[in-house]
Amino acid sequence: MRQIILDTETTGLSWERGNRVVEIGCVEYIERRPSGRTFHVYLKPDCDFEQGAQEVTGLTLEFLADKPAFAEIADEFIDFIDGAELIIHNAAFDVGFLDNELRLLGPQHGRLRDRCTVEDTLLMARQRFPGQRNSLDALCKRLGVDNSHRQLHGALLDAQILAEVYLALTSGQEEIGFGDEASAAAPETVSFRTLAGATRPRVQVSAEEQAAHQARLEKLRKKAGKCVWDEFAAVEAGAEANEPVLA
Repeated sequence: MRQIILDTETTGLSWERGNRVVEIGCVEYIERRPSGRTFHVYLKPDCDFEQGAQEVTGLTLEFLADKPAFAEIADEFIDFIDGAELIIHNAAFDVGFLDNELRLLGPQHGRLRDRCTVEDTLLMARQRFPGQRNSLDALCKRLGVDNSHRQLHGALLDAQILAEVYLALTSGQEEIGFGDEASAAAPETVSFRTLAGATRPRVQVSAEEQAAHQARLEKLRKKAGKCVWDEFAAVEAGAEANEPVLA
């Protein structure tokens, strides 16, 4: 599974009014893990910033004057995202702007959805937290994602933060390997077997390690509703009760 977490910065709120993309940031994840590949570019917009937009991004026309136009990086951008699932917060905004940039180049590039599927984390958050604020900053606070280094909006930084938010929104028992199709059975159908007469190695853990382990289990219980580890621990405890003591 190849996913691209994507964010843009623009000269204003509406491409219909002539605003353009000035920054694109993308982070690639493979099987829910960062691959190390990113795509990041500043763009010369050939238009002015709307009032307030420049303060949000911290970008200026002077800084962007020697940057490439979208047409110069379009093929590289398309190659990076082609065939991936795009993870975007408030996807309609970014997709609308990027589709407009592609449209201005002519019909040969099509639209983003011709090449990618799109997952909107804003819609996901609204379903999970109805009636609450679901901005990226609000989700960071709610889900325990550190965004203290985010002073201004920046496409690559926001994409990196969004990746952590997305993982927190979608995490559960798949975090420890129970999320694939082969393990899709409900917890009630999961069983554990202990071979008769088998002995299990004993590992000594510190109090700090035990506390960290319990904190992790509690986090899984809250997110998934039920923790498979609890069932394993119950089976293990029963086995230990009947296990002969070895000298």
